[in-house]
Amino acid sequence: MRQPPASSLPAPGTPRPEVGLLSAVVIVASLGYFVDIYDLVLFSIIRVDSLKGIGVTDATAITDQGLKLLSMQMWGMLLGGVLWGVLGDKRGRLSVLFGSILLYSLANIANGFVQTVEQYGWLRLVAGIGLAGELGAGITLVAETLPKEKRGYGTMIVASVGVSGAMVAYLVGNKFGWRNAYFIGGGLGLALLALRASVFESGMFEQTKESNVVRGNFLSLFTNGPRFYRYVRCLFIGTPFWFLVGILITLAPEFGKQFGLTGPVTGGLSIFWCYFGLTLGDFTSGAVSQWMRSRNRTLQIFIIASAGSVAFYLLGLRGATPTLFYGACFLIGYAGGFWALFVTVAAEQFGTNLRATVATTVPNFARGATVIIVPLFQYLKAVPSLGMVGGAGIIGTVLLVLAFFSASTLPETYAKDLNYLE
Repeated sequence: MRQPPASSLPAPGTPRPEVGLLSAVVIVASLGYFVDIYDLVLFSIIRVDSLKGIGVTDATAITDQGLKLLSMQMWGMLLGGVLWGVLGDKRGRLSVLFGSILLYSLANIANGFVQTVEQYGWLRLVAGIGLAGELGAGITLVAETLPKEKRGYGTMIVASVGVSGAMVAYLVGNKFGWRNAYFIGGGLGLALLALRASVFESGMFEQTKESNVVRGNFLSLFTNGPRFYRYVRCLFIGTPFWFLVGILITLAPEFGKQFGLTGPVTGGLSIFWCYFGLTLGDFTSGAVSQWMRSRNRTLQIFIIASAGSVAFYLLGLRGATPTLFYGACFLIGYAGGFWALFVTVAAEQFGTNLRATVATTVPNFARGATVIIVPLFQYLKAVPSLGMVGGAGIIGTVLLVLAFFSASTLPETYAKDLNYLE
């Protein structure tokens, strides 16, 4: 049951400055997401080289160990999503924004020193915990500080700057080697902490602290039927993207062999083109949602486009050239460019006392769904009548149908007043 608007609560004593689209909060959230994405996809880019560098040379072992390490990272994001989400509503958005950046930056540096697969796995787990906090905290902070008519543009900037970190990760990984790529990512994150003093806490959160309402109660998302239904639908919208990246793009070399391409393709370059598309897609979806004045209709358009791009990838690349394959990776990224819009919608669906919890757990549970998707994919691809292509097709169809249903039934949140409590 929703309580009275937070505007009826005692106002904090310190007035807040006017916040614009290029304010410190938007810039820091954008750069934080940039480093977040850099580290998040770096492992997928340097998966083969890094595993070979620590002694894993068999092609099958590289695929299997790579999927296990990816699952470790995603388990960390599941754990971190709950941890940082609750802290974001209890302690504040800023503490999570910079605490998560510190943790994944240190884990990044430590990853550059690994010598065994076991060490690698535990450090990917720690990195995953750190990576879980930045996006949700950043989107929540931007959504609560910008004017309601402009917050879609703010999250669009955060996403467009942030996802370009994947392209930089590809360039750095290929130019400087996998160990140095980890060191550089960690250094970028630590450098970003210097901007902490320029960012103010959310005024809505400060007001909420003056009340006696319970903040960050994660279990309350599951004890109220309508609230839980909203939460699950938010989660379903984002899950397909991590099937696209975690399976279709990360395993691009393996799919390329299945398709009988005229030449080899690399996971790193596939991720580069996917995230180049994602950068443009996030910018487009944010702008379209503002122009159409509808988050939901924009999500539906991009989910349909994602279904088309997956169909082309799985069915239209037999005997194709590597160039056409990379073009398909770009299309997947562009059509999947509703990621930040999905997180924005999740944040806008809930009151201030639960907003950070939702905005942080939902994207990380969507990412963390990889720990279910990966073994399911491994099982399905072992079925002779399905193989890699059939298994991926079944999973993609189910996830995209659930996403479209969810985007079609959630309440519209464009320009919604967020100054209320659950």
